[in-house]
Amino acid sequence: MLKFFLLCTLAVASRADIPEEEDVLVLKKSNFDEALKAHPNILVEFYAPWCGHCKALAPEYAKAAGMLKNEGSEIRLAKVDATEETELAQEYGVRGYPTIKFFKGGEKESPKEYSAGRQADDIVSWLKKRTGPAVATLAEVTQAESLIADNEVAVIAFFKDTESAGAKAFEKAAEAIDDIPFGMTSDDAVYSKFEVSKDGVVLFKKFDEGRNTFDGELTKENLLAFIKANQLPLVIEFTEQTAPKIFGGEIKSHILMFVPKAASDFQDKMDQFKKAAEGFKGQILFIYIDSDVDDNQRILEFFGLKKEECPAIRLITLEDEMTKYKPSTDAITAESITEFCTLFTQGKLKPHLMSQDIPEDWDKNPVKVLVGKNFEEVVFDPTKNVFVEFYAPWCGHCKQLAPIWDKLGEKYKDSADVIVAKMDSTANEIEAVKVHSFPTLKFFPAGEEHKVIDYNGERTLEGFTKFLESGGKEGGAPAGEDDDEDMDLDAVSASHMADGTDQTGRQSDGP
Repeated sequence: MLKFFLLCTLAVASRADIPEEEDVLVLKKSNFDEALKAHPNILVEFYAPWCGHCKALAPEYAKAAGMLKNEGSEIRLAKVDATEETELAQEYGVRGYPTIKFFKGGEKESPKEYSAGRQADDIVSWLKKRTGPAVATLAEVTQAESLIADNEVAVIAFFKDTESAGAKAFEKAAEAIDDIPFGMTSDDAVYSKFEVSKDGVVLFKKFDEGRNTFDGELTKENLLAFIKANQLPLVIEFTEQTAPKIFGGEIKSHILMFVPKAASDFQDKMDQFKKAAEGFKGQILFIYIDSDVDDNQRILEFFGLKKEECPAIRLITLEDEMTKYKPSTDAITAESITEFCTLFTQGKLKPHLMSQDIPEDWDKNPVKVLVGKNFEEVVFDPTKNVFVEFYAPWCGHCKQLAPIWDKLGEKYKDSADVIVAKMDSTANEIEAVKVHSFPTLKFFPAGEEHKVIDYNGERTLEGFTKFLESGGKEGGAPAGEDDDEDMDLDAVSASHMADGTDQTGRQSDGP
């Protein structure tokens, strides 16, 4: 009896070692293995207390944990403060915050990276698909109604023969999408309830037209294209919550409307924008950004816009290289937006490159000031070796570098063939040079070849001097082979635009 009592006491003590906060398990290295044994299917968020993305995720993460717990699900949500539990963070390759991993079946060696949105429904849906069949069987009307009612988007296949080629293609499409629930029915009552008269696939959604019916050959590829074109609203607002869906989706061409939501004509502008969006479903994502929100000011800056210049329209492609486009008119009408997007899809638009005016005193100081309008003339002078810092005014790394860069300029101010220069890359863009991080240091050696060499050495006066004296060999690398350790510009302009963490998870150089 005593032995039994001791065992029970130990078991209770063991469970007590895993505290909870709002239904989320709080894990440390000391209880991590125990948690995986007790809860074989567990989603773990590695976070940093100061991370803006983590703070925004917290209420949705807790809500998802509560939803699963209330359902009696065996799936649990947990969190790890990666700034405290550094060994765990290192073990699981945590480089950014939040990093979210799913441990299935108690397996700790190769967890699955969480890849869906950051709303509670997204999290729950993803987890259910990871632990159950990709397609739920809907045997009666109430099951279909629940699937539709409980989700922002749901896809239902209506097949009398659930073993048909079309049904198999549907199952393959379902396996390829993590954040949307899929169901299949052959029940006559379900057909009747949703007014479906023949076999097919219907996407149900709580926005725009409410439902879309697939029309075409039933293949995995065609179904995925259909879902991609219809799963998001015609117009979506950029927020911390929608950013993963916007930037993680397959549509890489985005048209942005910067508009103050408090403006009296906001709805009129939205109506025009939405009307234009109807013609580009699946091709261009239509996004609006509230230009009055403080967290969105960095995005405006990225496009060279000021608050007072809004409403405004810009278009961006997020392929290998980001390319920005500006309409020829400031008018925001369905007609002007449609014309702008049509020219883009036809490949008839030229990229919009920002440039400040050339300062009158651009060459008066030891460090020369470059802008888009004088860049090529200076750096591609065949008689000069030009060393350029591409910086952002708000970048902390750039501020740390500034006094050293000034000393380098002073050292070479009387040189006949060396120029030390800098360019504000938030206000100036160059077609010949793509800047991906701040600060970026590039060397343009004398000659007619227009060579570009990246500097990857120590950021010291001695390191810079050795580099210049060696003709760009000591600490240099061919352009494009840098290790991208600093503030990532792509991250700033995409899902990290509105927050203060870079892609490596360090606190970034915010404004």
